[in-house]
Amino acid sequence: MPGGVAAQSASGGRRLIGIQSEGAVPQGWNISRFLKVLGREPHRSLLKEIFDVLVKRLGEAVGDLGKEAVGDATGLSARAGAGKDDDGLAPPSGGRKEYTDETGKVVDVVEWFGYKLHLLVDKRHEVSLAYRVTSPKVSDAEEIPSLVEEAEGNLPQGRIKSLAYDKAADDEKTHRYLDKKGIEPAIENRSLWKDKEERMLPGHDGRSNVVYDESGTLYCYDKTRQPPVRQKMAYIGHERSRGTLKYRCPAKHGGWRCPSLERCNGGKKYGKTVRVKREIDLRRFPPIPRATKQFERLYKGRTAVERVNARLKVFWGADDGNITGALRFHAYIGAVMVVHAALATLLASTGRKEGPLGQIRLSPIAKALQKSAAGSASGGP
Repeated sequence: MPGGVAAQSASGGRRLIGIQSEGAVPQGWNISRFLKVLGREPHRSLLKEIFDVLVKRLGEAVGDLGKEAVGDATGLSARAGAGKDDDGLAPPSGGRKEYTDETGKVVDVVEWFGYKLHLLVDKRHEVSLAYRVTSPKVSDAEEIPSLVEEAEGNLPQGRIKSLAYDKAADDEKTHRYLDKKGIEPAIENRSLWKDKEERMLPGHDGRSNVVYDESGTLYCYDKTRQPPVRQKMAYIGHERSRGTLKYRCPAKHGGWRCPSLERCNGGKKYGKTVRVKREIDLRRFPPIPRATKQFERLYKGRTAVERVNARLKVFWGADDGNITGALRFHAYIGAVMVVHAALATLLASTGRKEGPLGQIRLSPIAKALQKSAAGSASGGP
């Protein structure tokens, strides 16, 4: 673009946003100072409040927003500040994450200097419901209660039905917390058993043919063969009132002949039935067993939070490593998250074309958002 045309374009853009003279155009240090001010209280909390208000509006307008939530944490690069004016925020520090294979062997290591961003995202709409910025030393599981509490505050009561996470969240404390909340976990199982591949259910002795593996999947053995043949038992459902998972004979349920059919079922119409009390091990026996299609569908939805992380890091520069100091970094991430929620609101408010020759009309979601915005403008919530 020729110099004269570029200058004219810049001049027009300046006047468009209300800056009448070239001398009034902010310098680079103005932006840096602005981020530092924005990172201090009360501005930092107000920035988070803007994000929460935007998500609340979306939650009221979009009937399934947050119903199936997915979570993850990712490392973000940052620079240490020169001074100690951090308003109580932790400075950036070194982080390290190891990736292991099925045998527990470390196959990859990622190291960074900065912070860790924890996100809770809607699986279908890929909109963030809650976020936290912490030191890289803070574990993923440690922040789940705070994320869930924030997301529940931004959504209608009882909206969150399930939460998918990788194995970093697979600990007893997390499963107990989600069970108390009534949220069904779809969390990858960590491999901890070193001695055996399977164990007998409590209450079953050596005469029983029912066992379970480390992920909580039940199997039965046909002991008439040598060596005995193992079959996965048929999952029937979660009996919430009993706090049990119900399984039945796979041969009876699948309609095929097993040599141990008579021995195991004793003429029962539905075959051998086994109920597993979830309280035995909430990690091992979640309300949605891992060896089910429902669990697989929910867990595959984790790619939604990975895509959101990629947009924040690649397109919006959250991982560029150019932000210096805790105040500026927290302000920058807060601003990025507000823009993320604002763009989601804008897209949801846009008219949609109905049919190949139809007129552009507002969807029910767009109408609800417009009504919510009008109420806020007139002094409503």
